[in-house]
Amino acid sequence: MSDLTLTTHESPDTITLILSGEIDLSSRDTLEAATRVTPPAGAPLCLDMSEVTFMDSSGLNFLLILRRRLAEHGSRLVLSGIQQGPMRVLTLTGADAILLPPGQRVPLPAPRHTPAP
Repeated sequence: MSDLTLTTHESPDTITLILSGEIDLSSRDTLEAATRVTPPAGAPLCLDMSEVTFMDSSGLNFLLILRRRLAEHGSRLVLSGIQQGPMRVLTLTGADAILLPPGQRVPLPAPRHTPAP
């Protein structure tokens, strides 16, 4: 079982959720409940992921569904502070192209070539 804590900061034009811990199947219900808030049309829902230490495929799926749901209500999802582990999930799956603006994307390192024996 993973631990995820959330802190919410609201201002007139944005809602920011500061996440700390792991985003996986066991934290999905917590995230779902916290993100049911819908910002005003055009205003973003920001997820500060600077303290997220792990994210698996269920966390990635959640982010993609959240992005779509917000877009349907005229809002958008903004991710910030993404650490190496979660960024690797986004990059390996190509979801970085959907969830991140071009300036935040991190190229994958070149594959290592192992000489044949």
